[in-house]
Amino acid sequence: MRRLVFLVEEYSMKVLLEGFLPRLIPGLAFVCVSHEGKQDLEKSIPRKLQAWREPGVSFVVVRDNDGGDCLSLKARLVQMCGDAGRPDTLVRVICQELEAWYLGDPAALAAVFEDPDIAGIASKARYRQPDEVTQPGKAIQQLIPSFQKVGGARAMALHLSTEANSSRSFHAFVRGVRRVWEEGLRADW
Repeated sequence: MRRLVFLVEEYSMKVLLEGFLPRLIPGLAFVCVSHEGKQDLEKSIPRKLQAWREPGVSFVVVRDNDGGDCLSLKARLVQMCGDAGRPDTLVRVICQELEAWYLGDPAALAAVFEDPDIAGIASKARYRQPDEVTQPGKAIQQLIPSFQKVGGARAMALHLSTEANSSRSFHAFVRGVRRVWEEGLRADW
């Protein structure tokens, strides 16, 4: 049986993906393994990739960029996966933080927090390119003082749109996961 294993930086990413992935690809077989931050994830990658023995598994590594150089971070993570014997691992870097994906879909934010005024943030120049917002988590906290990372992730997972989101890193993630899943299914034929 084909299965995707997501190695993610933190628990809120796991919560988001566990709610979002079944909507993205109905019938997707997956497991999310969360870590205690970037360092824990990066120490874990070689061990998990080398030790995982389940046949038919493809890996996806998901990590925030947090103001770093996206291209060099991705290259380093790809190299790490290759060195661990899994060069086929999909690596996706969220620019800058997971909350940028939320800012990229103001209609979902408005629906989740039952505030139609939030949908208007898309018209503000500061939020038009959510991947370029320096600290999207703080921006959301200012817009929605009641926002909490885990609860927000759980709620947003049910509302994020794969079409209406303006986050480029979100779309790269969606395209990559779909591609890996479809390639795996073709390999099983």
